This record gives sequence, structure tokens and C-alpha cells, in this order.
Amino acid sequence: MRPLHIALAVLVAFFWGLNFVVIEVGLDHFPPLLFTALRFLVAALPAVFLVGRPQVAFKWILAVGLVLGVAKFGLLFVGMEQGMPPGLSSLVLQIQAVFTACIAAAVLGERPGRVRLAGMGVALCGVALAAVDEGGSGPLGAFAIVLAAAFCWGISNVIMRKAAPPDGLRFMVWVSCVPVLPLLALSLVFEGPERDWEALRSLDWAGAGAVVYIAWIVTIFGFGVWGYLLRTYDASTVAPFSLLVPVAGMSSAALFLGEEITGLRWVAALLLVGGVAVTSLSGRRAGRTAGPRDGAVPHRPAVPAPSGGASAPPSGSP
Repeated sequence: MRPLHIALAVLVAFFWGLNFVVIEVGLDHFPPLLFTALRFLVAALPAVFLVGRPQVAFKWILAVGLVLGVAKFGLLFVGMEQGMPPGLSSLVLQIQAVFTACIAAAVLGERPGRVRLAGMGVALCGVALAAVDEGGSGPLGAFAIVLAAAFCWGISNVIMRKAAPPDGLRFMVWVSCVPVLPLLALSLVFEGPERDWEALRSLDWAGAGAVVYIAWIVTIFGFGVWGYLLRTYDASTVAPFSLLVPVAGMSSAALFLGEEITGLRWVAALLLVGGVAVTSLSGRRAGRTAGPRDGAVPHRPAVPAPSGGASAPPSGSP
């Protein structure tokens, strides 16, 4: 990869990791379901009027919007609001790569080889260690909610593989339109109109900034740059940079929020990230390491990454 493109890949991974700290800031200002709805509302508008018509059937947009937008992100924000630490959340979500492989095997008939099965086992050991570590200091219920969010992510990944959108950014902008009303309805039912109104009435720069960061920096900029890199290079060249996301997430949570990273958690991180790397990359065809010789960007669907379908960000984009 060209140095500029390497820098862009690292920058996107850093933004995605820092996002977990920003989510924690946003949860200090909004109820979790309302915050999730606002994230998708700001990501969808006005971008949906600028990106053009969706290039896949609406059934895929609806399915991903409900599973990824409502279930996955709703559960993630609720789990973090219930006490799941941001850095640990960024790590535990990586297990979605294992869930994706298992669901793909059951639904699509994809048979993982021995190396990939070994990677899945190592990653699961990492999650088990993380659960033991969290059980000694935090609520296991919140841990389980984030784990359920990772499972929903795995389901949405398989749906995205079936949809195979040629333009990941355009697809995600349209997907962002779907969760807004269901999440607002759920927020009114479970969080209450009084709590929602109070959060909106007392909106300040920190709360607004958290929504804008998650919607524009993480979704619009992140997906746009990642999609460009996946159209320029093979997925096997770009995907490893996503393994920097939990590193950035845990480091930024420790730096800005004072989240403790115990020795057991470091071991869990090494096992989980290493296992995810083997699970995600063991079956990939070796890609090229430089851009196209003639400078042109070939248009081809990217190889589905472990956290999404074609052109979706792999392994850990929140």
C-alpha cells in the first residue's frame, strides 16, 4: 500500500477505536436507545439525498437496518449504559468474526478449515478470560448484552454477504434510514418521553459533538475511506488494519476515561485479537501489496470482511 493509504487506514482504525470513548460521553447526555436513533438520523440526513439511489434490493437494506442498526447498536449502547467499559466493549465486539463464521457455516454452507477453527477456539478463550476479568469488577449482565450485540453483528454480516452491495458507503447511508423510527419508538416505550425530552432539552456541545462524531466521522468518513481502500486494494491487504480498532479503543479508554487494563485483560486481548486474525484472514487469498500500476481504481466488489459484507469495515467498526 502507498504510505498515504496506510496512514488513512490507521487513521480510520483510530477513529473507530476512539468512538467507544465518544459513545461513553454521549451516554452521559442521552438514554441509549435515543442516542442510537440520533446517531443514525444524523448519519442518514442529508447524506441520503446526496449518495444516489441504493444499488441493492430494499429487502437487504431493511434487514441490515433492523439487525445491525436496531439490534446490534441498540444492544451495544444499552450494554455500555449498564456498565460495560468502553475499552472492553471494543475488544469483546471482535468475537463477531467468530459468530459470522459460525452463522455462515450454518446458513451459507461455508465450511471453516482446521486453521480457522483453531483461530475461533483461541478467540473464544479470549472472550472467556475477558468475562472472568469483568466478573471480578463489573456487571456480567452488561457483558452479556454486548456479547449479544456481537452476535447480532454476525447475523448482519451474513445478510450483507448475500446483499453484496457494490458501494459500502451508499449502502450504509440508506441502511441508516431504517433504524431511526423503530429506535425512537423503543426509546419512548422503555426510556420514557420525559427522559427523552429532558435529554433533548438540555442538549449541550458535548452531547451534540458525540452525535456528530459517531454519525459523520465514524460512519460517513470512516466508511467512505474504508470503501475507497477496499476498491483500491484486495481485502486481505486492508483488513488487518481493523485489528488496530480494539488497541485504539482500549488505549483511548485508559487515557481519557482512566479505564484500568488488568494483566488478565491484556492476555484476553492478545488471545481474542490473535484468534480473530486467524479466523478472518486464514482463508483469504493473498492480495497485492501495491495499488494499480496505471493509477486507475478498478471497480470490483470487495471480498466480504469479517464484520460486514462487501466494502463493509472489518473487525470492529462500532
